[in-house]
Amino acid sequence: MSVLTVSSKGQIVLPAALRRRLGLGAGAQVELVEEQDELRLRVVRDVRTQDISGLAGLIQARASGAPRRLEHFDAALVLRRGKGDAA
Repeated sequence: MSVLTVSSKGQIVLPAALRRRLGLGAGAQVELVEEQDELRLRVVRDVRTQDISGLAGLIQARASGAPRRLEHFDAALVLRRGKGDAA
């Protein structure tokens, strides 16, 4: 645990190792939450939207020729088949 000192301007300095670990650079936003007699800092992360159309064709699988059915993706059925049980 680090002990921080409040300056005469009300500022605190987060240790460099902590800033690196959390990816906090200049302009990063931190939310201050007051709870009874304590303060919590929470890093505000932007959730950026991304256009996924450029990812089309990135993953390619060989076609087996047989159409896939929903039960092919059921993990429980796959495990049962692997143990020799009739599915």
